[in-house]
Amino acid sequence: MPTQEQAERHEAATIDPLRGAMLESLGRRTVGNTDCPTPISSLIFFRREMPMPPCICLVEPSIVLVVQGEKQMLVGGEAYPYNVNRFLITSLDLPANSQIVTASPEKPCLGLVLKLDLRIMAELIAQGGLPLPAERSHDRGIGIGLGTVTPLLLEAFKRLLDLLDDPGAIPVLAPLIEREIHYRLLKSDQAARLSQIASVGSQGHRVAKAIDWLKMHYTATLRIEELAAHVQMSPSSLHQHFRQLTAMSPLQYQKWLRLNEARRLMLNEDLDAASAAFEVGYESPSQFSREYARLFGAPPKRDIEGMRRQADSAGSSRGLASA
Repeated sequence: MPTQEQAERHEAATIDPLRGAMLESLGRRTVGNTDCPTPISSLIFFRREMPMPPCICLVEPSIVLVVQGEKQMLVGGEAYPYNVNRFLITSLDLPANSQIVTASPEKPCLGLVLKLDLRIMAELIAQGGLPLPAERSHDRGIGIGLGTVTPLLLEAFKRLLDLLDDPGAIPVLAPLIEREIHYRLLKSDQAARLSQIASVGSQGHRVAKAIDWLKMHYTATLRIEELAAHVQMSPSSLHQHFRQLTAMSPLQYQKWLRLNEARRLMLNEDLDAASAAFEVGYESPSQFSREYARLFGAPPKRDIEGMRRQADSAGSSRGLASA
């Protein structure tokens, strides 16, 4: 029987060539500090050439794999650092802050995001043959976690990336490889997290339905009793499990959705603060401004002006670099 040291050397010998091939593929398909869509609709590449401070985002159910550099996600006051050895996984739409920790122009932070399909997870669980792990009540951030990168997982991802050089095969083979990746995740150390959300009738599945409702109706007045009835939970149970999974209450989650949509409206559609506030469901512009400043660190007008200056500066820098 091989020793642990021999097993680790064997695994490294398997993983390193896979990671090297993926690094080459990502390197030639990305440029600058960008997120890059691919012909596979659920797959996005990212590249960052410098460390960056936390950036507010809504993370969909997905796996984030880094092949060079280091990132971390901040959720509910907890940090989740990940790198080439640890992947990040989210099983719900989670408000978060994403941060680039290690990157440089010579060795950019490179990686990919694959959106997960919880219906595929549910089908695989229903087919049987997979252990259904018990919920872990001690896991505070059960909607997000860090998993161990394995050769089998990397090998599946490499085959998915290889399809980008054979675009005609993507419609036929990509769904099969993505299904395999879902299967590998359900066999990984993050199986409990995914099973808890994907299993129909579980508390996590009901919270996911509540989140879907909030995303569709974020401008409406939130009545917890009605939302709880919609997802077949008691108000107290909904509040408890919602907070456990997202580190927010349903009302805080709705507020986060409203404020981020208002920010988008002001930045991209030139709405003033009062108009944006009314558009997303606020009745009081002053309350909107207070809550906006609390989330983004500055009042609406100053925040939007600052974001536009940053965008102009980044555009100028790109122009100089390409000149």
